[in-house]
Amino acid sequence: MNYVRLGNTGLQVSRICLGCMSYGQAKVTPWPGMIGWAWTLTEEDSRPYIKRALALGINFFDTANVYSIGESEAVLGRAIRDFARRDEVVLATKVNGPVRPDPNGRGLSRKAILTEIDKSLQRLGTDYVDLYIIHRFDYATPLEETLEALNDVVRAGKALYLGASSMFAWQFMKAIGLQRARGWAPFVSMQNYYNLLYREEEREMLRLCQSEGVGITPWSPLARGRLARPWSEQPQTNRAKSDKFAETLYSKSADIDKPVIDRVNEIAGKRGLPPSQIALAWVLRKPGIASPIIGATKPHHLEDAVAALSVELSDEEVGQLEALYQPHTAPEGFA
Repeated sequence: MNYVRLGNTGLQVSRICLGCMSYGQAKVTPWPGMIGWAWTLTEEDSRPYIKRALALGINFFDTANVYSIGESEAVLGRAIRDFARRDEVVLATKVNGPVRPDPNGRGLSRKAILTEIDKSLQRLGTDYVDLYIIHRFDYATPLEETLEALNDVVRAGKALYLGASSMFAWQFMKAIGLQRARGWAPFVSMQNYYNLLYREEEREMLRLCQSEGVGITPWSPLARGRLARPWSEQPQTNRAKSDKFAETLYSKSADIDKPVIDRVNEIAGKRGLPPSQIALAWVLRKPGIASPIIGATKPHHLEDAVAALSVELSDEEVGQLEALYQPHTAPEGFA
């Protein structure tokens, strides 16, 4: 395993981050608008993946308070307690999504942030998280209120660093500017949507992060698995049948995505490698990328992700992979 500094910090993270959205099943009564998934794994089925990730040298784990309404955090916390030493791992969790049906059960208000950080710490079984991330931009809360509350979380020792996730570059730069002007704890990472099927982040966000020394930790580097298999092999899994968010990402782009997927599989075939390794190697090659976040629900998912670290694409192969891309609209949640 290779390790890299997260942005301009001294924090060392593995070049692969294990995303834990698939681990744990919600134990609350569903309500209208609740984010829940029928495809997540039980705790018993989840633990081997966390254990194997640790054995492979992965020290970076990402979850969120909204994943299975907190159960992902609980599963991850218990696994880390049983399989690792807390000070040897980097735990990241996120805040914003709906965790209760009441009006203050979501968002980035001071009330929401200060309530949810304590609940996340309790579920994770730790006194602090290494990285506390705002899951999306909150248009309903003044940005200054959010940033001051996050600063207080860091000053209280409940989080060591702050991160942000998918938003427009101007929003991220405005936040960074306010943090600097007020002397507040800064964002050190950006968890954005970036892969061979969605490269709009190259226009502004990636350049901004490199300019400001922000570490980039892309989510869905394999595009919900679409870059891990031939176009003709659409999965018939529970997730594929019920992942409504994926429909917002890909339903309108199928025609322009197919040529890119075909090209990934073409190069993978010539190399004798799984297409997932080619697609992930492309992301890892990009400047500023610290640690792509991968999900794992089958044993080979982790093995292929780590193997991708050793795949070196030629300039010609990169050109072939990128040549067929066409512009996409921003994913749901940007505006």
